[in-house]
Amino acid sequence: MAALRWLTPRRRSATARSVLAGEASAEAARKSAEAAETAGTSQETTPGSGVAEPEFPVHGDDRAAAFFDLDNTVMQGAAIFHFGRGLYKRKFFETRDLARFAWQQAWFRLAGFEDPEHMQDARDSALSIVKGHRVSELKSIGEEIYDEYMAERIWPGTRALAQAHLDAGQKVWLVTAAPVEIAQVIARRLGLTGALGTVAESIGGVYTGKLVGEPLHGPAKAEAVRALATAEALDLSRCAAYSDSHNDIPMLSLVGHPYAINPDSKLRKHARELEWRLRDYRTGRKAAKVGIPAAAGVGAVAGGTVAAIALHRRRR
Repeated sequence: MAALRWLTPRRRSATARSVLAGEASAEAARKSAEAAETAGTSQETTPGSGVAEPEFPVHGDDRAAAFFDLDNTVMQGAAIFHFGRGLYKRKFFETRDLARFAWQQAWFRLAGFEDPEHMQDARDSALSIVKGHRVSELKSIGEEIYDEYMAERIWPGTRALAQAHLDAGQKVWLVTAAPVEIAQVIARRLGLTGALGTVAESIGGVYTGKLVGEPLHGPAKAEAVRALATAEALDLSRCAAYSDSHNDIPMLSLVGHPYAINPDSKLRKHARELEWRLRDYRTGRKAAKVGIPAAAGVGAVAGGTVAAIALHRRRR
């Protein structure tokens, strides 16, 4: 397959692998968008001394685009965990794996930011689960899982921001560490231009259980956005980027209009220091860290896991 040309030797540096991963995802996103063409907003915290901002996005500026992180920016929680729930329902893996997915999701909701070890574990689990399955099969299942677990978790405020860019005639891309196939499903359902995501290796339309390069995370996201901007002849100084995580500061720093959406504490501090725009759509800014809403969220996930395990045992 075409994507195989992006594979890197084992001894190539992590930086080089990240660059190739970004370029691979950008190329996949660009081709997906080309194929597709062929075939309510919350209050904004405005930086500065109260001076009104100029109109943004600028209508008719076709050299501008918007790049949105997915997890906890566009959607509550992590896409890979919701995808895992859907695969468990379809008997792709065992109950013990569901418990791990549930705990990771509960931790993500409680902490409000990504933990590299949890994300690495989720990535490895997902790769082992899909190994040997056809790409077309996972894409079809992804459509069903979006309806079952993801659609109701889209933040209306963030979706309104994306729609504003679309209404201005600009392209809008998801940029996420989630598998690119899942990201493309979500982007299409939201009416966005396309998606950049982690690229899993496939041969003959079948997943091998390996990645092409590294996950699209941190600096790799910035490289993917840069590569896509070059391919699309975009002016990054006129583009916007949106994220909740300090891990995405490299991507946010690339553009002229960075937004911190539902930010973690490190990103909030960084955004305030640089006078970036801030928006928070959570029920209570601290709800992702402490308090009854967070505890209720963890309890719901944990309770659901216990119920699923109990049901599984009764059926044996």
